[in-house]
Amino acid sequence: MSELFDAVDALLASRAVLPPPAERKRLRAAHGLTIEEVAGALKVRRATVSGWESGKTEPRPPERDAYARLLDKLAELYPVDATAAPVRDAAVPATFTDTSVPEEAQTQSAGQMSEARAMTATENTQTPAPVTATPAAAPRPVRTTRPSSTSRRPGARKAAPAGTSAGGADPRFENGPLAVVDVEDDGTVLAYCTGGLVLDVPAKSIPALVDWTLREAKLGAPKLAGPGKDADPLIVLTEAALERYGLPVTLTEEEKHAGRIPEGHKVIKRLARAEWKLTKRGFGPWARIYRPATGSERACVQLCIPSWNALDTRHWGEAGQLPPAELARVLGVYASRVMTPRGSTAVTGLELMTALYPPTRASEPDADGKRHSEHNPGSLGKDAIDPMNFPPCEVPDGHPVLKDLPRFHVRGPGEKLFEEAYDWARPMTDAECTLRHLVGIDVNMAFAAGANGLNVGLGEATHVKAPAFDAKLPGSWLVDLSHVDLSRVKVGKEWVELDGSLLPSPFTPKGERPTGPAWYATPTVAYAAELGYEVRPIEAWVRYENGRYLDGWYQRLRDAYLATMADLGINADLAPADFLTAMDGYKDRDPELAIVVSVIKATVKGGLGKLRERPRGEGWRPGEPWRALSRPTWRPDIRAAVISRTRINLHRKIVKHAVFTGQYPVAVLSDCVVYATHGTSPLDFLPYRDGKPLPGGFKLGINPGLVKHEGTQTVLWGEEVRERFDAPELNLARYIKDGTVTDVDNGE
Repeated sequence: MSELFDAVDALLASRAVLPPPAERKRLRAAHGLTIEEVAGALKVRRATVSGWESGKTEPRPPERDAYARLLDKLAELYPVDATAAPVRDAAVPATFTDTSVPEEAQTQSAGQMSEARAMTATENTQTPAPVTATPAAAPRPVRTTRPSSTSRRPGARKAAPAGTSAGGADPRFENGPLAVVDVEDDGTVLAYCTGGLVLDVPAKSIPALVDWTLREAKLGAPKLAGPGKDADPLIVLTEAALERYGLPVTLTEEEKHAGRIPEGHKVIKRLARAEWKLTKRGFGPWARIYRPATGSERACVQLCIPSWNALDTRHWGEAGQLPPAELARVLGVYASRVMTPRGSTAVTGLELMTALYPPTRASEPDADGKRHSEHNPGSLGKDAIDPMNFPPCEVPDGHPVLKDLPRFHVRGPGEKLFEEAYDWARPMTDAECTLRHLVGIDVNMAFAAGANGLNVGLGEATHVKAPAFDAKLPGSWLVDLSHVDLSRVKVGKEWVELDGSLLPSPFTPKGERPTGPAWYATPTVAYAAELGYEVRPIEAWVRYENGRYLDGWYQRLRDAYLATMADLGINADLAPADFLTAMDGYKDRDPELAIVVSVIKATVKGGLGKLRERPRGEGWRPGEPWRALSRPTWRPDIRAAVISRTRINLHRKIVKHAVFTGQYPVAVLSDCVVYATHGTSPLDFLPYRDGKPLPGGFKLGINPGLVKHEGTQTVLWGEEVRERFDAPELNLARYIKDGTVTDVDNGE
């Protein structure tokens, strides 16, 4: 009889009514379970559980039985608060339950649905996050069932979940900046947009998809600055979509090397027949398909193909493996807070500079009432600098300016501006070896903070002999700073004594004291004067036309970073101890938003790196120009100034910390500093008093320029690692995060 009862129970469980997707996620999170833990218990893939929680798929027996049992037990432990608003299935839009919206509006076309949505816009308005004016992160888009063929037609869509919005106020882009195109099991092609919107895609070829995107999809984003251009719509193609449209799911080794599929591919031929063009980079991971602009109207669509490595795993993690709705969320949050991706994080970082400060603008009307294109003041205009007229000290090896140098000539500090991030370490003292731990702290968005308020050159450099140093004048200075002695420096108005042998030099990336004249960017020379020492430049290349070009770029990225961290539970007003607690495991709270944080950081570093982009193959030979030189944003001097200021900012904090505490760093790597201390927390050595930090020193917090805990290891670990590699000055900051050191990590 018990077997019969078990069979009946199993039959009932197979038809059990599961809670809506949003409630499934709430129950799992309430018990502190990760998606991986649930997937492991049910013996399914992580993506499967993610699909159940997003509503994209529904569980089937036998997993459905176990999943229903799990949710029932969790519901008993964590009932819904009766005083709270009822949990609504996010797949059922608020407009569908609002009697003020006519029933027939529920299945209208994309254009008609916007009118119905406008009727309930006031009910769906949410208060923005207090830390920033950028949009709040969209909730995970969900769908409980596939729309029936009778209710869905080309252009029809599902409305956004309550309190979300796909696009901004601009009706041209009401469906958001981008869409992830996927193919369902029944062959239906769907476009997953931001905010939970799902559009039907009638296009049966790539040319038709481009045409649909521009004519019907209402995708794109408004310009970021007055003279700028609207962002082109971005279409992301999943592997299923690639197969549907006749494109390879992966590239061959030859195609990977070329960065594109062959010109003779059938899809490229179809585009040509439809009079669509490709940019010089061809049909690759970030293809741009366009027709020449007519007047102010642009006709351009960008494709992103994750399986062709468009989303570099170093920054995007596993984003390319996410289900379409979740990938749309990740890309959408980044697009709304930074900009619609234009390629790699480096490319996007550079494009953001131009989007915020376009090189040209429309002139005032002339006598005939016509406007013309003119230089936009304060920008890096097209003709601001001749790429072949850079100072020899500022250009990298192989630049045409250096073509007359002997072939194997190695330029020294007196010939080459070499402003780079720190990579310095020293042996521990006997006193430090008696301490128990090594604690690393990391500066948040260090290079972004270095760009904030920085005065950079906008025009050509002027060569000056024996100039008087001017800290407000951006440029490159040949000066001897070997006389600066860190054993006695000026901090504020007072001279202080330090153990200079335990400090890195602020003037070289390796922390070595200069031995003679060398080229430095303005912030480095200004810091030597700040420390109380006289500076007498021998010569300089200075830029009298200058401005704070990167301020808007910094502010945009700062706001994006702070807003996303706030969504992850890290606010700017947390007390130090609370901040450290909140940062512990923050990425696990929402792995998708954690990806966005990683990409924002990579956008900063990559964008600055692009300012001095080197040749990338293409048959280039030393002494010849390369493609990047044609950009107004090829500015190695600006990159050098940002890095200089970032390194100097860090050294200033190190000095103030040493003056106040007598503690010196053991290792410094870029924006990470390691100290030996008795405890395991930064609070064990940072000089907080009554919750307040040392003025001008290290301060815990999430804002750019403040620091977070990077990692803790034992002093014994550090000594053992250095002994194993026979390297007393091995840079321990490189491994402090998790303590993992492999044979290839030799510290060189």
